[in-house]
Amino acid sequence: MIAPLEITGLTKVFDTPSGPFVAVKDVNAVIGQSEFVCILGHSGCGKSTVLSILAGLDEATYGGVVIDGKHVTAPGPERALVFQSPCLLPWLSARDNVQLAADRADASRRRSPKVDARWYLDLVGVGGDADRLPAELSLGTQQCVSLARALSVEPRFLLLDEPFSMLDSLTRFELQDTLLEVWEKHRRTVVMVTHDIDEALYLADRLILMTDGPEAGVGEILQVPFSRPRNRAAVLAHPDYYACRRRVLDFLDHHAHQSRTTAIDDILRRSTPSPFRPS
Repeated sequence: MIAPLEITGLTKVFDTPSGPFVAVKDVNAVIGQSEFVCILGHSGCGKSTVLSILAGLDEATYGGVVIDGKHVTAPGPERALVFQSPCLLPWLSARDNVQLAADRADASRRRSPKVDARWYLDLVGVGGDADRLPAELSLGTQQCVSLARALSVEPRFLLLDEPFSMLDSLTRFELQDTLLEVWEKHRRTVVMVTHDIDEALYLADRLILMTDGPEAGVGEILQVPFSRPRNRAAVLAHPDYYACRRRVLDFLDHHAHQSRTTAIDDILRRSTPSPFRPS
């Protein structure tokens, strides 16, 4: 059976003045329909690099992304990305920011009838701010508008690049709940980058734990044992919660630094010498 989304041997090499820099190496993962997956690791481990290649904003040097059995290298309407910062057009209202994205999706897919931006703003709880400009909104509300904009294109795959990292704790908790509620209703396939262990355990079905860079890769994939629908208090009270948290912390503290030898090493060795390989 063909998986909806696969990352196969994904390797990204950047050219730098001091030589080639292997950011991520031989990353592999299979992501199922309607699954919520978090990519977790230390800062600088290549999480966002993997996500940008998933989104089609960058190309892998080797390997890549496969959707429904087809290799993809460019952005597509089946994927939508939410960045760390809202990235809203400041001269457009919240409604018009969402409508612009929805109209472009309508044109590319010939959707009918026309999508109503207000419906998506209501979905994420900020419909009352539809006619306000981004500068008049809190950062949390702006990020909700950004999420509504992504959802308005009706993507199969929702890609989230640390969307709550710039928010205070209370607002972050509120938006995590909003995201979870939206996911429960519509069951998009979600791939989310985060460095927050508690956030990942609360939201995800599986955690993809990344080793440290350079040459970062998948160190471990963990199944999250908490049933759905989820409630924050129930998750925190679950008898396995702190064991799961300790396991992730143990990986990040003791195993994320381990280097790995993979089949891609021979290709990298033959192409250009890596400054990170011992002489």
